[in-house]
Amino acid sequence: MILGICAFVSLVVGIIMEGWPKGAHDGLGIVASILLVVFVTATSDYKQSLQFRDLDKEKKKITVQATRNGLRQKISIYDLLPGDIVHLCIGDQVPADGLFISGFSVLINASSLTGESEPVNVNAANPFLLSGTKLQDGSCKMLVTTVGMRTQWGKLMATLSEGGDDETPLQVKLNGVATIIGKIGLFFALVTFAVLVQGLFNRKLQEGTHWIWSGDDAVVMLEYFAVAVTIVVVAVPEGLPLAVTLSLAFAMKKMMKDMALVRHLAACETMGSSTTICSDKTGTLTTNHMTVVKTCICGQVMEVRTSKSNFVSVISDSATSILLESLFNNTGGEVVINKDNKTDILGTPTDTALLEFGLLLGGNFQEERKKSKIVKVEPFNSTKKRMSIVLELPDGGFRAHCKGASEIILGACDKFLNSEGEVVPLDGASTSHLKHTIEKFAGEALRTLCLAYLEIGADFSADSPIPFKGYTCIGIVGIKDPVRPGVKESVAICRSAGIVVRMVTGDNITTAKAIARECGILSDEGIAIEGQDFREKSEEEMGEIIPRIQVMARSSPMDKHTLVKHLRTMFGEVVAVTGDGTNDAPALHESDIGLAMGIAGTEVAKESADVIILDDNFSTIVTVAKWGRSVYINIQKFVQFQLTVNVVALIVNFSSACLTGSAPLTAVQLLWVNMIMDTLGALALATEPPNDDLMKRAPVGRKGNFISNTMWRNILGQSFYQFVIIWYLQTRGKAAFHLDGPDSDLILNTLIFNSFVFCQVFNEISSRDMEKINVFKGILKNYVFVAVLTCTVLFQIIIIEFLGTFANTTPLSWQQWLVSVLLGFLGMPIAAALKMISVRSH
Repeated sequence: MILGICAFVSLVVGIIMEGWPKGAHDGLGIVASILLVVFVTATSDYKQSLQFRDLDKEKKKITVQATRNGLRQKISIYDLLPGDIVHLCIGDQVPADGLFISGFSVLINASSLTGESEPVNVNAANPFLLSGTKLQDGSCKMLVTTVGMRTQWGKLMATLSEGGDDETPLQVKLNGVATIIGKIGLFFALVTFAVLVQGLFNRKLQEGTHWIWSGDDAVVMLEYFAVAVTIVVVAVPEGLPLAVTLSLAFAMKKMMKDMALVRHLAACETMGSSTTICSDKTGTLTTNHMTVVKTCICGQVMEVRTSKSNFVSVISDSATSILLESLFNNTGGEVVINKDNKTDILGTPTDTALLEFGLLLGGNFQEERKKSKIVKVEPFNSTKKRMSIVLELPDGGFRAHCKGASEIILGACDKFLNSEGEVVPLDGASTSHLKHTIEKFAGEALRTLCLAYLEIGADFSADSPIPFKGYTCIGIVGIKDPVRPGVKESVAICRSAGIVVRMVTGDNITTAKAIARECGILSDEGIAIEGQDFREKSEEEMGEIIPRIQVMARSSPMDKHTLVKHLRTMFGEVVAVTGDGTNDAPALHESDIGLAMGIAGTEVAKESADVIILDDNFSTIVTVAKWGRSVYINIQKFVQFQLTVNVVALIVNFSSACLTGSAPLTAVQLLWVNMIMDTLGALALATEPPNDDLMKRAPVGRKGNFISNTMWRNILGQSFYQFVIIWYLQTRGKAAFHLDGPDSDLILNTLIFNSFVFCQVFNEISSRDMEKINVFKGILKNYVFVAVLTCTVLFQIIIIEFLGTFANTTPLSWQQWLVSVLLGFLGMPIAAALKMISVRSH
């Protein structure tokens, strides 16, 4: 806005003084620079919105089978209306709120809405189906009753849209910097204007004409005003917002390649200053894919690898065949070949883990099923904690298989298979060995299941209950949701980067602790606490324990929300939260930066997140943090570079205006320096990719000073050097270059302008690293940087040699060019010497 006013005044002054078009050059130059900044910012914002349009298109492609007007058809979930009848089957997401009409063994997983992992039975007695929940088992028809924002899901979404957008920590800091500099510029401009006018007044006093003012005096006053305007133009760092936008947009593009989709530009740098990450366990730290990792079959404890060789060699054939019979028949899941001819395993996570284990042993699901006929099934439920079936064998007898909670099944066994695969009685030593194995598995965060069978003989009818004693134990399997590869290393990187990782999960505390230890999250001095204990603490107690909490188990969505809120308000931390379920949405929304999982995440979680982690991997979160820090440092480099330009130009113009009554650098020249150095400088410095050293320093946090002492040292040192050179040229330049004749002033001013620009070109290279002396490392890999420098130099040659009328310059001789470049280059050794001076980093 200041520049807009200046442009207007400059146009008026110019046209009055020099007429159209010559007098309009300055004003039009300022207008052009304003337009440039606005267009670049707008383009980058527009490109970003296009990315989301594509995302939204992808989201809209979900269809369901529904009966409408008596016809069964595919309808987009966005077109459903109350009264439609929707056909749901296993694995579907319920698209709207509705009532169960008919169906079989429907199990609903409502964890994304309630956070409760136990599936719920839905039948005529409990007919309510809520949108956003998933069918874990069975199939049904549902009558749609409410859609859109009226559903439970919609109401949850409505709470999220409350609360506006805050500016990011960096934008707040930069706005502060820009405002202060703008004010300093205004102050200097006013002082300059006052000094010049006072000089004019003094002259008129001496001549005794201070009562007589002519049009010429008014023109002189306007000229003085133009000088003041150029000082404001230099002082306002209009490149700052641009640098931020460019840097963030660049980071955003690159992060897309690193599997992170940034929904809000500002999230990039917020992540860089984050001091703590509250992570979900299931699906983020772990794979959310249950697998059998250890077994104790025929009394032998073995780890399960992805190849079957070690198993089949150890276990006898008879034991293997009975194990496969148990795995493939006694299950609620199914192995199917999908339309792409790939094998799919359907069913609950536990069932799929056991079926996968069966396939790993070389079994064939379809063949096993054909061998014998299933006569009776008692499905798993949480009171009995077991599932049993009875098979009719090809030779006429019956056999029962049972699987379930280890201690319960083991209690019903009186025999077991020994290492040769023979059935032997279960004695005290074997029982204690098996019980010890169960305890050992549980301590390693494994869920244990025991498999057993019973020969019933020929007299069994489908109506009689399945007996539950006298079983033979086949073995014990330990199932685990394994930790994702790379998580442990990522947590260690976070540690070294000063970021605290906390695990918040709905799982039980033993499993949570075991996994937290495996990931390196839980240390000896940290606390693991359950959600209900945390809830009951008073404010003071919370203040004491929150810094030490590393694991929170059995937590409700509100516990997570409370933890995040306290970390932000009480301790001033910058908090990142990861989540995938709908139950995480409030915490994602409350945090400084919400990270949602792209694959496992629900729509609600994605809607309230700032960044979507497309591969659901914790390591990607570390990449995001690295990029965030890179953005922060890049903008710091840029601010250091720009402040040097501003400080020098301001002091030069101010001092010479006060001493000689005219400014050596004209408005258009200063705008060229400002604009090109700003926009192109921003492009060059903002596009430095991150390096691994970034994750070895402490996070900036909310309170850190944006302009650090290191930056002040570099800015002041470099400004001093440039000021000395320009001042020398201004006072001694004519003598040094033997300039005399009518346009000696013009040549001198061109020389000063040229040297000033080359000082900035070389200072830009020095600004690539604020601490290290070697600034050339990796410079050729950064194509943008090289291109920008080349363009700047080319433009400079064009301006001086060909655009004289517009920029008030005149062509220079090669000796003068050489001196200009040399004076600029000398800034580099000086910058290197400055980096030797150590300063406190605070």
